Amino acid sequence: MSFDCDRCGACCRNIRLSVFYDEELDRGDGVCKHLTEENLCDIYKTRPLFCNIDAYYEDYLTDKISREDFYKINHEACERLKNLTGQGNRGIFRRVKLGAE
Repeated sequence: MSFDCDRCGACCRNIRLSVFYDEELDRGDGVCKHLTEENLCDIYKTRPLFCNIDAYYEDYLTDKISREDFYKINHEACERLKNLTGQGNRGIFRRVKLGAE
C-alpha cells in the first residue's frame, strides 16, 4: 500500500505553506527547486523524508495512527491546498472552463 499522489504539484509549488518548510528547497518564489517542468521531482528517489508520505509514516507514525487515517489526512490537506491555491488538476480545469488561461 502506498499513498496515491495524483502528481498535481500543488504541494511542491507551495512549500512555504508546509510546516516542514525548508529554505534550502525554495527556489525563491515558494516553489521547490526540484520540481521539473514536467511536474516531477528531479530528486524523487532521494527526496527529503517529509516529501515521502509513506516513508514518513513508517519512520514516525506506525504506532500513533493507522496508515489509512494518515492517508486520509494527507488527501484532505492536498485537496485544501489545491482549493486554496487554485493549483492542481481541479484548478486547471476550473481556470480553463472560466477562460482564465
